[in-house]
Amino acid sequence: MSDIEEASDTLAEVNLDDTHKPLIENLESDPNSSLKDIVVTIGATVPTGFELTAADEVKEKLGSQSRISKDRGKIYFEISVEKLLQVHRLRSVDNLFVVVQEFTDYQFKETKEDALKDLEDLAKKLPWTDPLKVWKLNTNLKKRKTKHKKQNQSGASKEKLNDDGGKDRANQKDADKELLDHAQNTPSLKSAEQNTEKTQEMILADDQSDGKDEFLNITGNENQAGDCKKGEAEAQVLKFRVTCNRAGDKHCFTSNDAARDFGGAVQDYFQWKADMTNFDVEVLLNIHNKEVVVGIALTEESLHRRNITHFGPTTLRSTLAYGMLRLCDPQPTDIIIDPMSGTGAIPIEGATEWPSCYHIAGDNNPQAVKRAANNICSLLKKNQNKESGTSWGIPIDTIQWDICNLPLRTSSVDVIVTDMPFGKRIGSKKKNWDLYPACLMEMSRICRPGTGRAVLLTQDRKCFAKALSKMGHLWQKGHTVWVNVGGLHAAVYLLKRTLERAGEKRSYW
Repeated sequence: MSDIEEASDTLAEVNLDDTHKPLIENLESDPNSSLKDIVVTIGATVPTGFELTAADEVKEKLGSQSRISKDRGKIYFEISVEKLLQVHRLRSVDNLFVVVQEFTDYQFKETKEDALKDLEDLAKKLPWTDPLKVWKLNTNLKKRKTKHKKQNQSGASKEKLNDDGGKDRANQKDADKELLDHAQNTPSLKSAEQNTEKTQEMILADDQSDGKDEFLNITGNENQAGDCKKGEAEAQVLKFRVTCNRAGDKHCFTSNDAARDFGGAVQDYFQWKADMTNFDVEVLLNIHNKEVVVGIALTEESLHRRNITHFGPTTLRSTLAYGMLRLCDPQPTDIIIDPMSGTGAIPIEGATEWPSCYHIAGDNNPQAVKRAANNICSLLKKNQNKESGTSWGIPIDTIQWDICNLPLRTSSVDVIVTDMPFGKRIGSKKKNWDLYPACLMEMSRICRPGTGRAVLLTQDRKCFAKALSKMGHLWQKGHTVWVNVGGLHAAVYLLKRTLERAGEKRSYW
């Protein structure tokens, strides 16, 4: 009996009804479990320019070192499968995928036909086994999470406290283990493990006919309870699509060419059904010059869609808001304001992730203030215990004010984080020449001298640089992060408040 067959037989003996033991206990009690030792590489797309910020978060929350891709806006890090749910809780990442294999110096053939033929052959040689296990595990966790939210919207569970309120962090590890334990012991996961082990056997033995039919059962029967015998679940053919992201001008083929031919090879290999819209598996083919990464998507939509329910014309992505907040290093008891908050994306993200600070969202537009208030109410409802009618609450408030005359005491604010008007959808470039210096002066008045800091996002860099140059006595510029906001080349400036007190208002030009 081969090692692969032995592992499959071991998985068949797992007690699928034992869903209450912690994950670690189950893995330790079963030394032959193939899940225990699986370590995979996760790829994550992040806001361009905030790769280092995302890497710091991964190190802080997962204990993993990250590698920043040559292709801007991506990082890679290794995790064990028991940390998969924690990966989905990262605040700085947009989309996630599990890496099948990475090639740092892939040598493409000179002609289009040969290059595409190489990609077809590559699909049959890749180590699909562990990535497909992780995909199946991820699918079960998402279904379990959806079911859990529908049945337990009270917010009393550990998982909901950690997902929505950012509280009870001491119990986060236990919550992860419980959910992962449930997914590990579902019939569909066992089916995935058995069949992906068969795939590895096919690769090693170079016998493609054996085991491919087994993979048709990878979806299994999601609602079946108790132990499952082999072949009991009705076979279902997976639907898939291949998405190719290509950058570089030295390729003799297009992204569509690569996706079509590579996808055809994947279809022939697994006997899956191609479907561009209603797909189960999304295979990613990322090509950046000579760097090639094949992966399987773990997110159906971007993780930045988490806080905002009422959108405005310039609503900031939650992942970008988190990156800006992290730049200013919030400390407990800090008062953090966004004087031009719009729909409140930055303060809401701050209140969720830094609940020991107090956050204020302000804007001069009454409609924007109303949207921000509605978004705060939506977040409160997510944290609400419907059985008792109580809410966990978040440290945030919203107010309508004039940015140039803020109703705040002098030197009363620790941190200012805001998305300034670009002068395109809101305001104009001409108005910015008066608005920017007035804003910086008022911000310097309310910000604490010596310890205060500001993180400001703008695309009107020329106007901002001129305004800042007149206020070197009040603001000291730290580093600048160049970001892409909706296709616009913008900058995030980190400013530190000097010790000098703000003087009388005067002409800035």
